[in-house]
Amino acid sequence: MVSAMGGLLFGYDWVVIGGAKPFYELYFGISDSPLMQGLAMTTALVGCLVGAMVAGAAADKYGRKPLLTASAVLFTVSAIATGLFNDFTLFNIARFIGGMGIGVASALSPMYIAEVSPAQIRGRMVSLNQMTIVLGILSAQIVNMLLARDTSVAESQAWNVEWGWRWMFWAETLPAALFLVLSFFIPESPVYTQMKAATKAQPTEKEAGLRELLQHRYGKVLLLGLVIAVFQQWCGTNVIFNYAEEIFVGAGFDVDGMFINIVITGIANVVFTIVALYAIERWGRRTLMLLGAGGLGLIYLTLGTCYALGMTGFLMVALVVAAISVYAMTLGPVTWTLLAEIFPHRVRGIAMATCTFALWVGCCTLTFSFPSMNAALGSSGTFWIYSGICICAFIFLFQRCPETKGKSLEQLERELTK
Repeated sequence: MVSAMGGLLFGYDWVVIGGAKPFYELYFGISDSPLMQGLAMTTALVGCLVGAMVAGAAADKYGRKPLLTASAVLFTVSAIATGLFNDFTLFNIARFIGGMGIGVASALSPMYIAEVSPAQIRGRMVSLNQMTIVLGILSAQIVNMLLARDTSVAESQAWNVEWGWRWMFWAETLPAALFLVLSFFIPESPVYTQMKAATKAQPTEKEAGLRELLQHRYGKVLLLGLVIAVFQQWCGTNVIFNYAEEIFVGAGFDVDGMFINIVITGIANVVFTIVALYAIERWGRRTLMLLGAGGLGLIYLTLGTCYALGMTGFLMVALVVAAISVYAMTLGPVTWTLLAEIFPHRVRGIAMATCTFALWVGCCTLTFSFPSMNAALGSSGTFWIYSGICICAFIFLFQRCPETKGKSLEQLERELTK
């Protein structure tokens, strides 16, 4: 549970900016600049890249536990500083620091959980990390809704622009500080302890690095991990969280309706992640990944068509909720589970960091490109592209994705690297 708190903060920090967006854009005067809007939304994701890049090697050198503590420090500093700064550049620096925390936590939390969990419940335990991510997302959505005052009242709008968005970020300080304190009381991963013992027994044995990961014997499993990681982002679902304003306003809702619909999607996210906790050990990882890719492909095809026909209202919300539900039950938790399972002990740290880095590259490019794609192609064209990506991923996963349910990490190592 303590390790999974990294996921809670990951989810909150990642999504809170979506609710703060309409207000800090007015405060910093970037409402008419798509480039600056994309920069503000992407800065934290660049921090994710840096955090994920250093997490693997650092976790293998210093251990899993110190890196979880480091991520808690980054979250705490960012939560305070983001709401404190009045300068747009300093705001982005604070977001970058928070992004580094996300990058470290996203690589370390699922890996740590996988290494301390028995095989028969490992999928459910790693999915617990995704459960805390979606709880963090829902918490951010509820906090944003409660803090955002009635925009039809001039005084309330002024408060939103001056203070509302700051408190949305400051609210993260409490769970971040709690994670920091509790991280000192968890044990080190037993897998890491065994690795260090083996290194001491054979001093000439070097720690695995990127060069070893790129060897031919790991080629197929590394390709699988990279595709799974990038697809989890480029399936398109996460733009609903980060660009909820554009999506729901485009579907005919005002700002107040937007916040209500955001919370509805957050509730669906939590409910179907709970379903995933049970389905992942019964249906298996492969089945859920195929269900996610195929289901999202069909939903986005329908959603894009509805946008093209100018449809608005309940049907559009229902399709968005359906997309979130499918994602929450499949690609959201199963991606992290597979990434934590498929790599051998010796390269797991650097492999997890490499795939997490690729995941955040996918998230960064997705988030930065959405405003331009939406402006050039409209919502219909954008979701048709996401549909095509999902269909291509379904074909790849059907051919390459193994079933890892119920197998020990040692068995998977033998099967996937032979």
